[in-house]
This record gives sequence, C-alpha cells and structure tokens, in this order.
Amino acid sequence: MPVPAGALAARLSLNQGSVDRWDLRQAVGGCARHGYPFIGPWRHRVAEVGLPAAARLVRDAGIAVSSLCRGGWFPAESAGERRRRVDDNLRAVEEAAALGTDVLVLVCGPASGRDIDGGRAMVAEGIAAVAPYAASCGVRLAIEPLHPMFAGDRSVVVTLAEALDLAGPYPASMVGVIVDVYHVWWDPTVYEQIARAGGEGRILGFHVSDWLAPPPDVLKGRGLMGDGVIELRRLRAAVDEAGYDGPIEVEIFNQGLWDLPGDELLALMKHRYLAYV
Repeated sequence: MPVPAGALAARLSLNQGSVDRWDLRQAVGGCARHGYPFIGPWRHRVAEVGLPAAARLVRDAGIAVSSLCRGGWFPAESAGERRRRVDDNLRAVEEAAALGTDVLVLVCGPASGRDIDGGRAMVAEGIAAVAPYAASCGVRLAIEPLHPMFAGDRSVVVTLAEALDLAGPYPASMVGVIVDVYHVWWDPTVYEQIARAGGEGRILGFHVSDWLAPPPDVLKGRGLMGDGVIELRRLRAAVDEAGYDGPIEVEIFNQGLWDLPGDELLALMKHRYLAYV
C-alpha cells in the first residue's frame, strides 16, 4: 500500500546498529543531516558518552528516541546471575526514561543450557520482575521475537505468537512486542499475529531490513530493503492496518554496509526505505 513519501519519511528512524562504526554523536549528527526524525540507540553507545550527555545530545539535535536497545537476556544458570540481569534491566528502564523514550526493546536471551522450556520460564519471570518498575517510569517493555536460527544463542522467543503470549498477562500499556521483518517474515501466521497484536494494542515498534537468500552471515547478513525476498510493503501495510503509526526503524547488520562511509550509508538506507517500505 503506497503512502505519501512525506508521511513515510516522518516515521523514519535509524537503529544505531545499522551504523556500527559511528558513535552516538556521529549517529545523531547523521540523522540531523539526512532527515531521520528518530534514532534508536544501543545502550553501549549511550554508555560511551554517559547518560546525561546522551540525553542532551539527542535533545539538542531535535531528534526523538524511538526506542532503546536492549534489555532482556534473562535466563541464567544461577539465581544470583538472574537477579543481576533483572537489575541490569531496571537500569535499562531508567536509561530509556532519561533518553525520552517509552520503549525498551527486550532481546530475551538463550537458555543457559539445553532446557529451552526452562529458559522460556526464566524469560517470563524476568519480565514479571521488571514490568511494574518500568510502568512506574512510564516505559513499556517491547518483546522482540527473533528468527528461530537465533534460538540457541540469542533468544528462546522465536515467534510473534509466543511474544504476545508472554505479554498477555500485562496491560498493553506495560508490555508489547516489536515486529521486526527480518525475524517474522517467514512465519505462516505472521499476518494473523500482527492483527492480533494490533487488536490488543501491543505493537510498540516496527523494524525493517531484508532477507538475502541465502544469508551471507548468520548475524551480519541482513540486506538493504529491496535486495531480498521479504514482502516489505505488505508487512508495513499490515502493521499500519493494525493501528501502529509510530517510528519505523531501519536495522541492518551487514559488514559490507558498515564499511561504507556513514553518510553514504544513511542516504542509501533512506532511499531504499522510501522506495520499498
């Protein structure tokens, strides 16, 4: 479903993972130069400059923060380590609030051993431990399901349905989901689950890239929009129809793209976003 380029451009966000060589100051400056109204910073980049300085940086540039990545990573072998991970998520909530975003992205983490069901139970426990404090800070937890190929090392939450089930015990104002096309495009029930998420008011973010066939790398193999096999516009239209009209983050992990000059990459990503999303 085509939409006016101006309306689409107004939703454009740079996920900082797309410009791996740039620190936060460079990324914010690039957003300002290339007309990205939003940025989705990563916590380690915020830590490099310090939280107060990071908040001033984006505020002074007139850039809004679409989300903070990442919290989660809940499963761990010992109770003490699980507690430490919960504490880290509580700090992430505070960082999100200080940066002016109400969305903390959760990459939930792998099982600590071979017990994937146990890992999923630990994710549920972690969300339960963090959600009340997040709500008190005005921050919503956004569960991001990852593609099943990441189940062993990044997330035991691998479908949108599973993410919605985890969010279900909480009001939509507390816990929702991220719809990342790279992770969900393959799912035969994806449109049904997007409609379900919209009906529950739980879509807190939409991330775009493309799936190269075959992927050149498990982690760093995402493609520019238009270079792969994902029905990007159909997915964006479904998310729109489900009621989400917030920022759309371009999130591409690709070493070849990271090696381009940053300004060239931002211009290219914006062009592909407008052409294919």
